[in-house]
Amino acid sequence: MGYFEAEVARAVVLAVFIPLIISSGGNSGSQAATLVIRAMAIGEVRLRDWWRAIRRELAAGIVLGAMLAAMGMVRILVWQAVWRSYGEHYLPIALTVGFSLIGVVLFGTLAGSMLPFLLRRFEVDPASASAPFVATLVDVSGLVIYFTIASAILRGTLL
Repeated sequence: MGYFEAEVARAVVLAVFIPLIISSGGNSGSQAATLVIRAMAIGEVRLRDWWRAIRRELAAGIVLGAMLAAMGMVRILVWQAVWRSYGEHYLPIALTVGFSLIGVVLFGTLAGSMLPFLLRRFEVDPASASAPFVATLVDVSGLVIYFTIASAILRGTLL
């Protein structure tokens, strides 16, 4: 957060969506890890099946990210229509939140689905460390994704 302090100071509205962004990524990553660990436990997937798992989670991440992005953008548009909460730059803010949710959820599902394979490869029980590690990794990475997208979309307007 400290690295993006200037962006938050210039566009305080970005801070409002930080919990949504990081929790969406962490939750999707933990869910993906849980599904892969379960599949490993019942023998549905083996180490050599990592590519099949990543393709499945890639599709799930895109769909889930798009659904959450649509809901986040609709929320911004409704609040803007009713209360004029976001000022004249409401559309770039909505796009920032939408694209960020897609990116963070996609990253979360990919990280969550790959970490159990990585841990298993190094002969560590994936169930013992996957969810907390994925949640932390995706929370931190989610902020970087969010503010990078915000910098790209909002440069010249709010930033």
